[in-house]
Amino acid sequence: MRYVDVVIPQDNMNNLAIWRKLKFDVMFVGNDWHASGKRRTLEVQFEEVGVRIVYFPYTQGTSSTLLNEILVRERDQLLLTATG
Repeated sequence: MRYVDVVIPQDNMNNLAIWRKLKFDVMFVGNDWHASGKRRTLEVQFEEVGVRIVYFPYTQGTSSTLLNEILVRERDQLLLTATG
């Protein structure tokens, strides 16, 4: 793979429904998700439609929850500033 065509934010956990809408061929997830009970079911479903799941290594010391909280707070502050 040379480059990513597009990045789509995930607004729900129904990955197969998202695939039905967008027809992507690769999904990237953190390998901490690999231990999830839903993982194997999703792998089987995606294998049937030709989607490859790529697992990124977990980054010790980086909290996606904290990053998301900061981004939400920053966005909210920008909206407050813009609307006066």
